[in-house]
Amino acid sequence: MADESTKLILKTSFKSIKTIESIYNGGKVEITQDSKYLISTLSEDIIVTELATGKQVHQLEGDTELVTTMAVKPNGKHLVSASRSLFIRIWELEKGECVRTFKAHDSAPVIVMDIDETSTLVATGFADGSIKVWDIDKGYCTHNFKGHGGVISALKFHKHEGKWYLASGAVDCQVRIWDLQSRNSVAILKSHVSVIRGLDFSADGQYLISGSRDKVVNVWDWRAKQLRATYPIFETIETVGFVEKNEELMAKLGSEYTQSDIFYTAGDSGLVKLWDMKTGKLIKAQEPEKNSQHTITDVIYIKSARVLAAVTNDQNILMYSLEQQLERVKQIVGYNDEVVDVTYVGEDETHLAAATNSAQLRIYNVDTQDCDLLYGHTDMIISLDRSRDGTLLVTASKDKTARLWKIDTTQEDHKKKYMPAGVCIGHTESVGAVALSRKSKTFMITGSQDRTIKYWNLREMDLDNPDENFKPKSLYTHQAHDKDINTICIAPNDKFFATGSQDKTAKLWNVDTGELVGTMKGHKRGVWCARFSPVDQVLATSSGDKTVKIWNLKDFTCLKTFEGHTNSVLRVEFLTAGMQLVSAASDGLVKVWTIKTNECAATLDNHTEKVEQELQNFMRKKDYLNAILLALSLEQPYRLLHLFKEVSESRPEGDQSITGSENVDKILAELSIENIEKVLKYIRDWNTNAKHSDVAQTVLNAILMSRSAEEIVEIPSAKEIIDGLLPYTDRHYQRIDDLITQSFIIDYTLQAQQ
Repeated sequence: MADESTKLILKTSFKSIKTIESIYNGGKVEITQDSKYLISTLSEDIIVTELATGKQVHQLEGDTELVTTMAVKPNGKHLVSASRSLFIRIWELEKGECVRTFKAHDSAPVIVMDIDETSTLVATGFADGSIKVWDIDKGYCTHNFKGHGGVISALKFHKHEGKWYLASGAVDCQVRIWDLQSRNSVAILKSHVSVIRGLDFSADGQYLISGSRDKVVNVWDWRAKQLRATYPIFETIETVGFVEKNEELMAKLGSEYTQSDIFYTAGDSGLVKLWDMKTGKLIKAQEPEKNSQHTITDVIYIKSARVLAAVTNDQNILMYSLEQQLERVKQIVGYNDEVVDVTYVGEDETHLAAATNSAQLRIYNVDTQDCDLLYGHTDMIISLDRSRDGTLLVTASKDKTARLWKIDTTQEDHKKKYMPAGVCIGHTESVGAVALSRKSKTFMITGSQDRTIKYWNLREMDLDNPDENFKPKSLYTHQAHDKDINTICIAPNDKFFATGSQDKTAKLWNVDTGELVGTMKGHKRGVWCARFSPVDQVLATSSGDKTVKIWNLKDFTCLKTFEGHTNSVLRVEFLTAGMQLVSAASDGLVKVWTIKTNECAATLDNHTEKVEQELQNFMRKKDYLNAILLALSLEQPYRLLHLFKEVSESRPEGDQSITGSENVDKILAELSIENIEKVLKYIRDWNTNAKHSDVAQTVLNAILMSRSAEEIVEIPSAKEIIDGLLPYTDRHYQRIDDLITQSFIIDYTLQAQQ
């Protein structure tokens, strides 16, 4: 009998110890010149991340509108941001606090920004072709320039011979130079035939370069107003700029470049390139990422680190060292789409491999959250598996292949950490499932949308000298299921493997012969995952029918069914030496089950996706009460705004309600004073934007029509809220009679003041 002290304890308590979150989903990226902070836009918010550790320092909450651009002071103390709400915000970076907000324009958003080297002035270029310069710390406009005939697309400050200038480029294909002292345009430079995407001045201040989507870089003697050279770049340019003129640095690129002015470009080729300004010669281009299809939308030059950080259209930031001739030295993943599979890798399981609706595999260092991107597949990765020791990884993809990778996380060089070790070619459709042998690294099984399974012989693979061109042989191929194969797992003894399919069945197979041993029927929807018990002859499966089942592998009968999930169960695993199960469903919930008792021991809810799912479910069921209360409890004004907008836009024909739904009218009439106060504050903010004003005033009308003046006045912040509403009322009310007269609002204001 086992000693009491060695008995396994069932797990009932779990807590999240680390979260790998998205930090960037498109838009502007900034990096402080001391390389301390990475600043990125995440929809209406701004994320400040410690560059060295990957730790999120601040989440600067937005104003429900997308951030259009931002710039960081060269001294790193403040960030200036602008959004589609037309407001500019000044943020103190160390504290993550907004220290000033002011309206930049009456109708046009800020598209581009630049801050001068003294960290005093910020130039803002607007969608209507105007340019304003602001004193950052004092918050007032110092200059207002007009002359461009379209959206401003590039700005650059320049100090020359003691005087300050500003260069601007726009969609009118012109470059203009503005004298900040005389407040006049002193040069109009015409040559480009497409939008200007980048401007920069040479180290001696004599030359200005401009990059455009017309695929050329122009070199201007800007004081003489003359075009000195036009260099074809042979790609649509999205950014251009000079690197530091430093003999030691230039010598690393070649002895002939020690005195050169060198500039970089990047664009739709997805490559960072270095050029000699004097000759237009291409000095160096980064090595292409294998099978990559991204373009580069911007490059940030980090002078202190001598690094060019390329921002890609697939929301990644790739850093290339100038000292190492554009060798990639760091990668930052900005956004993880739907995570379709994960597995730990490395002998000590210090890294996590993730497939995320992308052709690139992401491998995170769990401690630092640094991420490496593995390029190789040409389409989305669907499934992952690893060898028992974590040193071999296989990825299966929509590109009809499976790829093998040797993993050695102890290596410093990322090229040696993750080395391609082979590719399996043979399936005629997407490879949706893969499994490596458990006891060895001698074989693997793949399953495909072509409904076949294949056994691959890996005995000839040389992991000491991995070769990405190694192509394992398939020893057998069998038609396995009537529909797509979703999952494959191999038994601990390597003698059997199991498959699960959209045809609602799971099947057991002999590894050596590929013969079918038995079929498990009972699920009412497709089988998403199958796993062998580490100790017993049973198989666990999870399904789209919201259940988990355990099957006897001797007679293929169902032994137990676990019910409790409200959505498809996508993954199941055994825990605690086979005594427990853990399952994950598409509602974002993770459940832990005790097999002996059939009880759910814990439900883990740490994914925001569940919130989105719940809101969507409430809206689909027209359960507006729970939807509104959920949005209010989570303090999500942006989601609440879209809820009201959706209700308004789906108003049934002939409906006489205020909001578009009598139920919503009734809910607003019955909300608590605390929640009414929240909604009114949100309305005040929404109402400052013409885009949202109709919805804001409709909801305001519904509230005021259902509440007496006395009730409104009882709200603690009533006066502040109504004062905030008044300045925008005349401007935005298009149907005052249908909503509420201004005098009615003024009456409330007067009562609140008394």
